[in-house]
Amino acid sequence: MRVLMLSDTYFPRVNGVSTSIGLFRQALEAQGHSVTLVCPAYGGEPDDEPGIHRVPARRVVMSPEDRLMRGADLDRTLDRLTAGQAFDVVHVQTPFIAHYRGVRVARRLGIPVVESYHTFFEEYLKNYMRWMPPGWLRAAARGFSRRQCNAVDGLVVPSRAMLDVLRGYGIGTTARIIPTGLERGQFESGDGPAFRQRHGIPAERPTLVFVGRLAFEKNVGFLLNVLARVRETFPDVLLLIAGKGPAEPALRRDVEALGLVDNVRFVGYLDRDGGLQSCYRAGDLFVFASRTETQGLVLLEALASGLPVVSTGVMGTREVVGDAEGAVLAPDAVAGFAETVVAVLGDPVRMERLRAGARGDAERWSAGAMAERLAGFYGEVVEGGAESD
Repeated sequence: MRVLMLSDTYFPRVNGVSTSIGLFRQALEAQGHSVTLVCPAYGGEPDDEPGIHRVPARRVVMSPEDRLMRGADLDRTLDRLTAGQAFDVVHVQTPFIAHYRGVRVARRLGIPVVESYHTFFEEYLKNYMRWMPPGWLRAAARGFSRRQCNAVDGLVVPSRAMLDVLRGYGIGTTARIIPTGLERGQFESGDGPAFRQRHGIPAERPTLVFVGRLAFEKNVGFLLNVLARVRETFPDVLLLIAGKGPAEPALRRDVEALGLVDNVRFVGYLDRDGGLQSCYRAGDLFVFASRTETQGLVLLEALASGLPVVSTGVMGTREVVGDAEGAVLAPDAVAGFAETVVAVLGDPVRMERLRAGARGDAERWSAGAMAERLAGFYGEVVEGGAESD
């Protein structure tokens, strides 16, 4: 299968979409497929990235980490690529200029276009446009998603919960539930004790870990309020926050307001070739409370690292942790979540049982298996015989 993939984001921009694209590209190519990725240039990338074509892009005012590809440059890149080689399918990963140009080039070439729905926009927008009436935002997000999803030939959705939402919007496009998998063995390494030593964390100090973009929809403020309650039982509890993003200044203010300066450590983005793995292994529990996840890849990373998870079960996260032997579902309320964390931290036998089950949970989500499912869906869409899940 020869795939032309378009995205408005990719590494070095760190987020779940970039991670998903990277994992699927690698796994698809390992299985003999060809994937050509068109994405923004951020500056400083190597000139010889195999299969990746960077398009000049401008900064996004409200999100300085992001870039918006320049339309004329994107058109020239697509014209050059499609003149020089044939493709079987276009796969759009994001809903901005990549969507519109991806649909257009697919129609021009007479090949199908598939789109991944990564972001729960209905919940996402209300965190960034708080001055707008909630009902208007909800209607706008639903209408936007409906128009885009009904304009493509196939949808890739990471969870049943997200697909049910889209069907409720009136989206009838053929869809497959194909979560992002994990590269086998990627999170079996890492040195937790060394990470603790480097950051001055005593081996016996109870340590919680959160990994993710520091965006308002990730609900990290909720975790800070949970931490304040957990501290009543475990005064020296520490929360490691690995990531960066637009909510970081507000979160730092919350840390001070809650008197948690000695209980929170912001460690920024970590290298996925060792630093991130070591951070997971330095923790006692991974905590997560996002209400907008279409999947929650960091939950799988934590489990693959042998780190037990305490998480709410909203949207796609429930499908990862709902029946996981290495995870505990917690109430979507500060008091109940804190009680769950305290109960697990205070039970060493239970902690060991969760650690033992965590890696087995992650084994079910291999990147290779998910790539096979995606390639199969491509084939069905190309042949015109795909039916919805």
